[in-house]
Amino acid sequence: MTSAFYSGIPVFRGFTSLMDPALYSPLPDDWSVGVADIVDSTKAIAAQRYKAVNMAGAAVIAAVTNALEGREFPFVFGGDGASFAIAPNDLELAREALAATATWVREDLDLRMRVALVPVSAIRAQGFDVRVARFGPSANLSYAMFSGGGLAWADAAMKRGEFAIPEAPAGTQPDLSGLSCRFEVIPAARGLILSVLVMPAQGADPSVFRNVIEDIIHLVERSPDAGRPVPPQGPPLTWPPQGLEYEARTKRGGPLFARRASVLAYTLFVYLIMRFDLKVGGFVPKFYTRQVVENSDFRKYDDGLRMILDCTPELERALSDRLATAARDGIVRYGLYQQDAAMMTCFTPSALRSDHVHFIDGARGGYASAATALKAMTA
Repeated sequence: MTSAFYSGIPVFRGFTSLMDPALYSPLPDDWSVGVADIVDSTKAIAAQRYKAVNMAGAAVIAAVTNALEGREFPFVFGGDGASFAIAPNDLELAREALAATATWVREDLDLRMRVALVPVSAIRAQGFDVRVARFGPSANLSYAMFSGGGLAWADAAMKRGEFAIPEAPAGTQPDLSGLSCRFEVIPAARGLILSVLVMPAQGADPSVFRNVIEDIIHLVERSPDAGRPVPPQGPPLTWPPQGLEYEARTKRGGPLFARRASVLAYTLFVYLIMRFDLKVGGFVPKFYTRQVVENSDFRKYDDGLRMILDCTPELERALSDRLATAARDGIVRYGLYQQDAAMMTCFTPSALRSDHVHFIDGARGGYASAATALKAMTA
């Protein structure tokens, strides 16, 4: 049964083995790939709407997860969007969740989101593949990694208007339970926050591209805590949270002012528990904070390497030099973007479980700005 495909893939732990082809399993032919991104995200970022853009991208994953009632499926957060793969039994649920999310993003975040579902068979007909691996950053959970070029092709097809899913009727709201952005931005501790995006150049030899990616990963692994931008004590938490308005808008039912008041009261309760390290029921703040750090999704691979690193200027120069050489040799296309802080968007269906996920982006444009730099390089 292909719906059990993803849960049967073994989890790998060492990020340095990321490019080993043996870790990746081809998606079943009857699956589909979902893609979503914010139209004109560059303009939204220029208007300093970083949190709104990240909230929209994470909303895709929250909406589909909730629609599937927690069934595991592979997904990847891209900053200003998201990608995932879905079994045929869950296709219609995913379609409804995507349509509703696009409506919510327009009505509540004042952004426009493109969404599409692309059959894996259509991707393979174009000569690309979609293969997936499972990386475990901690014992708590795993994140999907994608290779084969199929995700990048699906994203480009969506941007051409192919396989599009129309928005749901006005007022339709997806189930975004568990989606929040309560933490403050996370200042760089080692010098700067670097957003990294590395894609293969057209026609590049896959084995040579793999060598470049492995060089980059080895450079990063030598830095403290592999450049993780979330400090050991967890990200800063204050009250009222900066993301209050966005979290209020994720709630269903009732007037907005009542939802704001509800979120204000609940986040005060959470803040006091965390601030004074109070155990409530089965919730232990220090365990939760440790899991937040361990579960942070700051590096991934989805047909290209994406990382948000807290790094020294020396590491930034070493990465930049290695990538510039590889670009001159026609092996990679890349974008780097420096900022002074990182940002976290959280999806916590249950604070009592250890598999809550925390998406990391740069706090001043992050992945979307690195993508703009990449496009400028190839223009």
